[in-house]
Amino acid sequence: MKSSVDLLVVGAGFAGAVLAERFARVLGKRCLVIDRRPHIAGNAYDGFDAAGVLIHHYGPHYFRTNSDRVRVYLSQFTDWRPVDYTILSYSDGRFWNFPINLNTFEQFVGHSATSEEMLTTLAKWRSPIEKPRNSEEVIICQVGYELYEKFFRNYTRKQWQRDPSELDSSVCGRIPVRTNRDNRYLTEKFQALPKDGYTPLIERILDHPKIEVQLQTEFHELKVSFRHLIFTGPIDEYFSKRFGPLPYRSLRFEPETLAMRYFQPAVQVNYPNNYEFTRIVEMKHITGQQLPVTTIVREYPADFGPGKEPYYPVPAPDAKALYLRYAELAAAEKNVSFVGRLANYRYYNMDQVIATALAEFDRMAGLE
Repeated sequence: MKSSVDLLVVGAGFAGAVLAERFARVLGKRCLVIDRRPHIAGNAYDGFDAAGVLIHHYGPHYFRTNSDRVRVYLSQFTDWRPVDYTILSYSDGRFWNFPINLNTFEQFVGHSATSEEMLTTLAKWRSPIEKPRNSEEVIICQVGYELYEKFFRNYTRKQWQRDPSELDSSVCGRIPVRTNRDNRYLTEKFQALPKDGYTPLIERILDHPKIEVQLQTEFHELKVSFRHLIFTGPIDEYFSKRFGPLPYRSLRFEPETLAMRYFQPAVQVNYPNNYEFTRIVEMKHITGQQLPVTTIVREYPADFGPGKEPYYPVPAPDAKALYLRYAELAAAEKNVSFVGRLANYRYYNMDQVIATALAEFDRMAGLE
């Protein structure tokens, strides 16, 4: 390990890898990338299980983007497998199309319908809230209480251990409601998976003679000098939790390999009202593997604590207020950039993380 580098990067996920690659390849800077885990790729880490099934070890990562810049950048390091991400919700003993669309509406009312009938009916069901203040209000002002109870309320309670009325409107507001028959979960113009997986993609991003990677390494224990630091870990940890710990939600994954080609009819099935898990994911639906067996992963929400990974910043007013105190400290730090979901205490999709990293490089390199 070098005792002095131009750039020290804490975190070998997308944010850290992209910034290391840009500084090494474009500016010729020596970069050291460290990560406390025994692998690169952060939460996007994937690989083959004992049965030979490609799984995402930290939950499903559905790549999509409307950014040509992000797509072109990543395409230097991977070919793609185009996919449509189809998700169902299991409630009242049956599968429902999800997000809510005209097909869901027909299932609910029990007969064929038109978009116009759906719009007219939803107008009767909705609660008239002009400016939704939280996740409960953002849904009931779109579809009313009955669909809210069927698909959203208990799922959100399980996931966050808070009622939707206590959470920012963005939590449930991210999920669209459609009056057409578009069953896709996502609508971005580019939807695909890296052909060989996320881990090989990030391996290629980091494959440069001026980049050194050191795993199972803690930032606070590292003895190395640097000109600039890219920090992608939890911002409260950087400041030794001076104001107290930021709240996060964690997850527990329960994989099971089954002697059948497929277990469920879609890559993801949500369970809002049954069982302790929130969803079952079967990646084989979108990876294209042709195997006589399959692996499903049940996903359980978990409290964050010692030995648990911080997956989701809690989108609530008290958490935001605490983060802003840390953000004020971060703004005063010299020669340090805080980049990514944990460092910015914000729920980013993968393409947003990459776009943020590219923008930070532009800023630091004077390319804006």
